[in-house]
Amino acid sequence: MSQDVIIAVATPAGEGAIGVVRLSGSGCIGMLDPYFPSRKLIDAPARRVYFGTLVDQKGEAIDEVVMTLYRSPASYTGEDAVEISCHGSPYILQRIVRLGNEAGARPAAPGEFSQRAFLNGKLDLSQAEAVADLIASRSAAAHRIALGQLRGGVSNEIAELRAKLIDFASLIELELDFGEEDVEFADRTALSRLVATIRGRIDSLTTSFRLGNAIKEGVSTVIAGRPNAGKSTLLNALLNEERAIVSNIPGTTRDTIEETVNIGGIPFRLIDTAGIRDATDTIEAMGVERTLRQVAVGNILVYVFDVVETDPATLAADLDRLYREELELVVVANKMDLNPYTKYEHYFGDGYAGKWAVPRERWIPMIASERSNLDYLRQTLSEVVTGGRGGVDVQEVILSNARHYDALRRADGALERVADGLDSGLSQDFVAMDIRQSLRDLGEITGEITTDDLLGNIFSNFCIGK
Repeated sequence: MSQDVIIAVATPAGEGAIGVVRLSGSGCIGMLDPYFPSRKLIDAPARRVYFGTLVDQKGEAIDEVVMTLYRSPASYTGEDAVEISCHGSPYILQRIVRLGNEAGARPAAPGEFSQRAFLNGKLDLSQAEAVADLIASRSAAAHRIALGQLRGGVSNEIAELRAKLIDFASLIELELDFGEEDVEFADRTALSRLVATIRGRIDSLTTSFRLGNAIKEGVSTVIAGRPNAGKSTLLNALLNEERAIVSNIPGTTRDTIEETVNIGGIPFRLIDTAGIRDATDTIEAMGVERTLRQVAVGNILVYVFDVVETDPATLAADLDRLYREELELVVVANKMDLNPYTKYEHYFGDGYAGKWAVPRERWIPMIASERSNLDYLRQTLSEVVTGGRGGVDVQEVILSNARHYDALRRADGALERVADGLDSGLSQDFVAMDIRQSLRDLGEITGEITTDDLLGNIFSNFCIGK
């Protein structure tokens, strides 16, 4: 990558008490010397801050600033770098950027500071992506996952898997060099055990992606049920505000309403939907169709039913209509004050013939209008996501990046072929080819194997200045 000097505002747009402009690249410190008469920066010790007045080409003051100097390789990018802290006026920030441009610095592309950090060996690719995730984190759980990845959680896992596989790969490759002599350096039984062990760890990581991705993107939680079952009342209770219109007229909700609530450090995207029934008009029919579409792509379905109006056969029919194997289900038996003798067994007893097996702990009796049992519902939703672990452990490696998930799935496919080849006595040529492919797939995660297109796609999604 070019080592020319880049410059960008590193703080969000808008007014603030403090703004920061970053420069990186060979010569960036000396570039600012003519405009900072308070101190000769080119000779100043690094990793210190210097207060003074920044002036333009005419010697007119722009602002009183604090300069922080970093010298290669002890900086975020691995290059000489400067951070200029000034008053957070958009006008001041743009004048400083313009001054830098006129001095020879070019505007930084999105993510270019982090890209240089990766190319200069300060971060691997998974850690660089964690920087973007950390900036975008909107919950405690998302923050913990991103911080764990930034600290090398995923990187260390991948490095360990690759190191174990490389040892055997080198022996297989050695066998190829002596192919005519029919020698065997790699213990096939030990290799089979190793492949099984690595595949088990990959399975654990890919399984965690469901949790990690849900936390990162927000858990899509669809509130569905028959008209007038209390869906909007439940949404308002979870949000602790009157977000949705509530009335005793069936069909009041005609369109989906989406809001986000934080439960146990995890963001849930709550989606209130139109009641499921045979629509009486075109608009209501569109609302019902949207309900079914939301259920088809959601992570969790909270099915709400009226314990007075809904019999077991109707509930089973509704759940069968909404059934999707990978969808998590929580059933809310609402309006218990009107029928307090309703029990789980009445709906999910021996006679229940629906597709959905609903465990007792996901049966929530409620009076949504009075917010009774609301804490238990929140706890249940949290446990659905965390698997009952009570939260996200920062020490645990949880996958949240779709690119990593895809690479691991491909690596696992290659290792499956290795295992099949070993079982069937396949020649070492084909075994070696699949081992190389798995190593390549694993290497893509940390950036040991990469392409310009991949880097461009990843870093283009970063904010400018990072």
